Parts: sequence; C-alpha cells; structure tokens
Amino acid sequence: MSLHDRLTGVFVEALELPSADGVDTLKYRDIDAWDSLGHMTLVAAIEDEFDVQFETEQVIDMSSFAVAVDMLRGLGVE
Repeated sequence: MSLHDRLTGVFVEALELPSADGVDTLKYRDIDAWDSLGHMTLVAAIEDEFDVQFETEQVIDMSSFAVAVDMLRGLGVE
C-alpha cells in the first residue's frame, strides 16, 4: 500500500470522515473535526501508523494532508 493510501486511511479514521473523497486537498480547520483536539488525535495516529515521531515544530506546521505527506517523506517514509 502506498504512503498516500495509508495516510488517507489514517485521516479518514482519525477525523472520522464519511469517505476518503477530498482528503488529499484537506487543510487544517477545513472541517470541524480537524480542530486542535482533532489535530492531536491525527498526529498521534500518523505517528502510530508510520512508526515516526514528529518534532513539536512539525506538529504545529502540519497544516494539510499535502504537508503531512511531505513531512513523512522527509522522515524517510515511502
């Protein structure tokens, strides 16, 4: 399974989205579920799924699905 597909699944599950439609263009606060609490839930779920640990600055800067993909790639996840 690709990084994109795995991350899409994490977003859908962590943010309790009804489907994966539009996830790849999703940005922080675009939806009610991605508020500050949802953000921390999402970050924890991404760390668990990909066995990574984000720095505090990365957590703060994770403002969209695309940024999350870039961050994971930067950590060597493919």
